[in-house]
Order: sequence, then structure tokens, then C-alpha cells
Amino acid sequence: MLNRRTFLKTGALSAAALVTRAESLLAAPYDPLPRARRTANPIRVQGMVQTGGRGLGRVSVSDGLQVVDSDADGRFELVTSADRGFVWVRVPSGYEIPLNPSGTARFYERIDPSASEMSVAFDLAPLGVSDERHTLLLLGDIQTQTEEEMGWFHERSVPDLQQTVREFGGTHVFGISDGDIMYDRLGLYPEYERGVQRIGVPFFQVIGNHDLDMESPTDEASTDTFSRHFGPRYYSFDRGAVHYVVLDDVFWHGSGYLGYLDVDALTWLEADLSRVEAGAPVVVATHIPALGSNHLRSGLTSPDPPGAIMNRDALYRLLEPFQAHILTGHTHELEHVFEAGTHEHVAGAICGAWWSGPICWDGAPNGYCVYEAAGEEISWRYKSTGFEATHQMRIYSPGTDPSAPDEIVANVWDWDPEWTVRWFADGEPRGLMARRPGRDPWSVELHSGDDLPAHRPWVEPRITNHMFYAPVGADVAEVRVEATDRFGRAYSETLRLP
Repeated sequence: MLNRRTFLKTGALSAAALVTRAESLLAAPYDPLPRARRTANPIRVQGMVQTGGRGLGRVSVSDGLQVVDSDADGRFELVTSADRGFVWVRVPSGYEIPLNPSGTARFYERIDPSASEMSVAFDLAPLGVSDERHTLLLLGDIQTQTEEEMGWFHERSVPDLQQTVREFGGTHVFGISDGDIMYDRLGLYPEYERGVQRIGVPFFQVIGNHDLDMESPTDEASTDTFSRHFGPRYYSFDRGAVHYVVLDDVFWHGSGYLGYLDVDALTWLEADLSRVEAGAPVVVATHIPALGSNHLRSGLTSPDPPGAIMNRDALYRLLEPFQAHILTGHTHELEHVFEAGTHEHVAGAICGAWWSGPICWDGAPNGYCVYEAAGEEISWRYKSTGFEATHQMRIYSPGTDPSAPDEIVANVWDWDPEWTVRWFADGEPRGLMARRPGRDPWSVELHSGDDLPAHRPWVEPRITNHMFYAPVGADVAEVRVEATDRFGRAYSETLRLP
């Protein structure tokens, strides 16, 4: 959530030091902030990557800074240090995602900070199906704050996800929860994990700004609770021809947060991507958008520091050689942004407008994103909770939007520039609808004013770029809107006029 944080006092650092740290990031966002490196207590990790009792070669293993590859016999060695936290394997294509008992991915082992030597074995089992075709379920902002909201997640979202998994039959399916899994109540993580068990497919987790230990004075310690449940805060894995990367882009400076990628993560990412063939599809999951467009819709020239990655150019440069998609959440709205050769997908929220009703504040229904990969080709759609997959728009009668009294209005929430949106009057084609910034009329009804919505009265309707308009004469009895996405899939809705 943007600009809705009541930050906790830390007491461990002076206010002046905190301000200086935050200002140093904003003054030179592309200069990595130096990280204190403990060089004492080096730990030699010797390990094996294996399957069925035999070694598996050329598999990457990392401690979050350096990356090494297993040899032909599956052996690897790296010298790490106590502050690294974890050593993990980049799960290769064709192998099952190892699991915790909760159903979340277990591709890591914790480093023993008191040891001088460790041995680690990563046992990988072959997949029973090919993952050249696979499906990713991307869950943006579950963001449960209370037991009641967690109950709604279990009652509404989980059954919908279970049905989607069933519809993909024998296809390899996995999930990513894209941050703000909690709404500050980190003690509810076990209930999220129970939801993952019920969905029945492996889930990876991205850390969000509401998943932090905010009593921490430093970024390094702010992920302790998250990591106890889910492991490292950034890592990668492969499915079929696609390389997936999870990044922590929430930088906690002791009294607030910024969108920022620290020097360790960027150093690791450069080493990780050096092992990916140029031109391959790379999908990066972060919580805070790399850029987004909310600042433009709000009349600003640049995004707020908590709303975008301040040093995003460093990420763009590393992604230049690849077919790069950046999957984000954070803003509780849907949009697509194309910048520096990347395609950024900002996902709608599982919780919508913070569990205040059936829609996000841009009018998109509560829901999640479904990505399908076939070799190097990736397609996607937004799945609205409680609706069929074909539910991709909502249309309104003339006059519903006071700023367009003589026009029908269509909210086509997953629109991107490759879509076409046409309309028909009494069955006759009338051409393309005009897109312009606007607010969804239902969001205006549900969210406007100091008293609405009752559950989160601070939610207000948001200007969005996926509203479409067309003038309709008084003699028209029925209108139909047809939207065709970039993959040639057509969706339509019909409205009888009074």
C-alpha cells in the first residue's frame, strides 16, 4: 500500500542517521549503497546436487552473492560467511520444486553461523510431466490483516484457485505470491501456508512492504520473520525454457521503505543472468513496480520513492539481453508498462481494495494473473475471483459517468496497447471505442467519500488508463463491446439500455 504506513519507532538508530541513509539513496539512486560485510567466520560449504542417488552437473548454487555450478559429479564448494543466511539451489527445468511441509518451495538450506564448515545436499526428483508447457499463478497482495480477512481468502480465493488448477489438468502448475502476503500481521503466515496446501501446487514467495519486521532498524534484519517461513529474499529457478527470478525490492531504512535493489542483490543477479542464454525469456517477480504509471496519472513527472524502484535502470541494464517480463503488485490495480525493453505487468490484488469489497480501486475485480508458457512463448490473462476466465470487462450505461453523460463506458482492466476494443449498436458495428483516463463508476459508487467503504474508508476510486468511451444515440436499445487481446482471444459483454 502506498503512503498508508504508520511507521514504528526503532530506537536503535538516531533519527538523523535514518534520514541520512534514506536521503543518500534518493540523492544517487543508481549508486549501490555500501553494505557492511562481516568477513569474520568464513564458512566452507561443500555439497552435492543429486537425483536418484547420482550427481547432477551444471546446476547453479548460491549464497546470495556468489554463484557456483556443480561439477559433472554433482559436487560444489563455496566459501561463504555467517551473514549470508542461506545457500540455495537454482531448481533446474525438468525437476520437481522441493517443498516444505506447508507446500511452499524449499530450495534452500540455512547457513549455520557458528560453523566453520558445512555439508549440504540438494535432492531433486524428476518431474512426472514436461514443464516445457507450464502455468504460473501470480497472486498479488493477499494482504490479510485479521482472522476474518484470512477467512475470506480461504472461502473465496482458495476455491477459485483450486478450480483453475483443475482446469489445467496434467500441466505443470506452480504459484508465486507477489508480496504483501500479510498486512503487518506476520503471525498469520501459517494460515497463508494452509491456503497453499489447499491450493495444492508449489508456491514461491516475494517479500512486500507489509511483510517486514518494522521494529528492525535495518533492511538486513527486516526480513527475519519472512525468511523463517520462506527462505531467502531473492533467488531464481527454471521452468521449461523460462528463467524465473524473485527479487526483494523493498528497502527498509528504519522508519520507512523505498523501492530499491541493494548492491548484493544486483551483484548476485548479474552472476545469475550470466548463466542464461541471451534472447531467452526471463520473468522477474518483485513487489514494488519497477516504474508503473500512477505518477503520470496523478500529474507527476516521477514516481514516489515507495512506489517504484528508484535504481530501476540498474535492473533494466541487466535485463537488456533477454525477453524480459517484470511481474509486480503493490498498487492494487492492473496495468502494463513498457520501458527500456521490458514489459512490466502490474497485477490486480487478491484482496482487491484491501478486502473492502469485490473490486480494486481501479474497478478491476479481486483476482490473480495466470501465465501460460509454451517453450519460449508466454501468454497471460487476469482471472477474476468468482467469474469465468472470459470475464474481462464491465460496461456502463450513458450517464453512469457524469463526465460522459452521453457515452457508454467500458472498463477493460487487463488492456495493453495490443488490444482492440470495438462496440456495436443494435448489432451494427460502430468502430473503436476511445480510451481516456477515467474512474470506474462502480468504484466511484463503492469507494467515494470519507465513510466509504466501511471496512477501509481511506480507499478512494483511482484514475486508470483502461477506461473506454463511445457516444450512444437515444434510439439505441442494446450495445455490445468486444475486446480482443494480443493473443487473438475475443471477449464481449452486452448491455440493454433503458
